[in-house]
Amino acid sequence: MNVDDRDPRMRMAAFDHVRRLSETHGHLTRDELAPGFVFEGERIPLVNPQRGIFKPRRMRYLLSIRTVYPRPGGRVWYDDQKQVHSQIFEGNDSVDYAFMGQDPAAADNQWLKVAWENQIPVIYFLGVSPSRYQAIIPTFISNWDGFALKSTLAFGNPNQAEMEAPINAVERRYALRMVKERLHQATFREAVLHAYRGRCAITGLPETQLLDAAHIIADGDEALGQPVVPNGLALSKIHHAAFDAHLIGIDPDYRLHVSDRLLDKDDGPMLQALKQLDGSGLHLPSRTRDHPDQDRLDRRFEVFRKAG
Repeated sequence: MNVDDRDPRMRMAAFDHVRRLSETHGHLTRDELAPGFVFEGERIPLVNPQRGIFKPRRMRYLLSIRTVYPRPGGRVWYDDQKQVHSQIFEGNDSVDYAFMGQDPAAADNQWLKVAWENQIPVIYFLGVSPSRYQAIIPTFISNWDGFALKSTLAFGNPNQAEMEAPINAVERRYALRMVKERLHQATFREAVLHAYRGRCAITGLPETQLLDAAHIIADGDEALGQPVVPNGLALSKIHHAAFDAHLIGIDPDYRLHVSDRLLDKDDGPMLQALKQLDGSGLHLPSRTRDHPDQDRLDRRFEVFRKAG
């Protein structure tokens, strides 16, 4: 079987592998990406650690592109490193992706061109924080401009079985809105968990895979629901569920309250652990500016009191 015949099957194997990684880990790091994926007993890389545009030798077409998130004070090599997030949140249907270097004839940039000409779906590893990526599948090269030294990216609908490029502005806007929602959650979660040093604000549990970034005021609230750290709490999944169900409340002085509904029950060690939280305090971020906003807590705590 030649390379051309293998390419679509290898591509789908890569997509399935990255989706499983994303479901397990959320954001992906070098630890998850470095091993690549296995196709018919052979290990195939997912990325080139030194370059943002990658085509495995065993594949005919481009497999992945990557935009890193600069470290504070670090050098910004390409415009898309600092523009892509704002383009996603403020744009209508597509975003820019800078060429590698200044030569449009370079192999990396030609891979982009061939993928554009053939409408090949690729994986876009979008940096959401230093060394952490959100995988966006499928992504298409929707334009290639050798004079401007950049491509344009359009996102496909991840819920469609067929990996087809969006055919009009309506489809591109719909897919971009889905990416925007995922990126919103990803960047909010990353910022909140970083502020809480990867620990649950209630229990101190230090396992990020078991933690959520909980909103104090829901993001649908235009006045106070912004995705900012003072509107967030790092909570384990069970405490997040209890907080959202108003079974646990947090007052503006950062004290925990357990609802009478739980306090009146007596059924097993998990329930007892929740009941023992009543009157305890939060584990707060080290920086005061990252502490939960007291006005938001006051408003949320009033909802908890009424629910009780």
